[in-house]
Amino acid sequence: MRFRSLLLLGSTGSIGTQTLDVLRLFRGQMRLEGLSAAGRNLELMAEQVREFSPRYVHVGDASRADALRAMLPVDWNGVLLTGSDGLLRLAREADADLAVVATVGWTGLEPALAAIESGKHIALANKEVLVIGGHLVTRAARERDLLLLPIDSEHNALFQCLNASPGSPVRRLILTCSGGPFRTATQAEIDAAPRERTLDHPTWDMGAKITVDSATLMNKGFEVIEAHHLFGVPYEKIEVVVHPQSTIHSMAEFVDGSIIAQLGQTDMRIPIQFALTWPRRLPTITKPLNFAQLGSLTFEAPDHARFPCLGMAYEAGQSGGSAPCVLNAANEVAVAMHLDGRIPCGRIPRIVRAVLSAHTTEAEPTLERLRHWDAWARERAAEAAR
Repeated sequence: MRFRSLLLLGSTGSIGTQTLDVLRLFRGQMRLEGLSAAGRNLELMAEQVREFSPRYVHVGDASRADALRAMLPVDWNGVLLTGSDGLLRLAREADADLAVVATVGWTGLEPALAAIESGKHIALANKEVLVIGGHLVTRAARERDLLLLPIDSEHNALFQCLNASPGSPVRRLILTCSGGPFRTATQAEIDAAPRERTLDHPTWDMGAKITVDSATLMNKGFEVIEAHHLFGVPYEKIEVVVHPQSTIHSMAEFVDGSIIAQLGQTDMRIPIQFALTWPRRLPTITKPLNFAQLGSLTFEAPDHARFPCLGMAYEAGQSGGSAPCVLNAANEVAVAMHLDGRIPCGRIPRIVRAVLSAHTTEAEPTLERLRHWDAWARERAAEAAR
């Protein structure tokens, strides 16, 4: 295998736990050097440490460190780190050749950059890393000749499609989209939808924040920005098509009219395993796709009127600079309010639009300036929600 040691950021989340499912298949071939989680599920963290014995363990909530330590085996003699500084130390010091970034939102950007600076390849499941700081991350990886391997099912699919014909000119990239829980809902139903309705995703089992983003199609908009940075394709050549069966994960069309599609089960362990074992393909625990049972595959154009977040993401991506950072921060605030039951789903795009409209894009923001714009957008989003 190309990669022998792994650093896992976000070990107790959906992607994190499925990454460990994959890692169990390759015991003796790949070791877990370090793991990190926010600290909301100490029991699961302790169980992961007992099973994999990583040298480094990081808990984001420093107040929970003593409780976690008390749950760890007495013979575990690793390093326990806490807080944001501890996360950066973990990213730099852990002796891993691949870092899986499976956190949510801004929290993935700085450790991803720290991991790249220390020479680690990146397997990226946190799309906001490239949404917020794509120009910084891709430049840092390119300067050090390091890989950015996508775990998101759509980008992992595009990575596979493009590698089927390396170097061939691309006419367009086509990101597929399930349509989420509101695909057939009316505007009035979306506007008034409570948390429970938004989280009822028809296809994928994901974390709450990503599920809300999928319902508003902001997730797909983020994926458009991510695809631009990962593959260097201009926005006008990146399209979105609604595909309710979620069997085709994405497609690449080349200039000769040939379209290569990647298909598979709706099981995130497939793209995770491909990233961990790339460039090899190894047997998986997922069941084969049964085409006879599928029956048919259908496609629709996305409705930009009912789902304005998709258009706002294109707009922010084409503006570049600080605009995607502002888009992400405003969306995070609005989604958190929705998950807390404070606003219905329909308020999310209105809050994001208000913040974007008040923003003047900064062309080449540094990491420090991105921190500034992130804080600015969060304050404006909170004001817009009042």
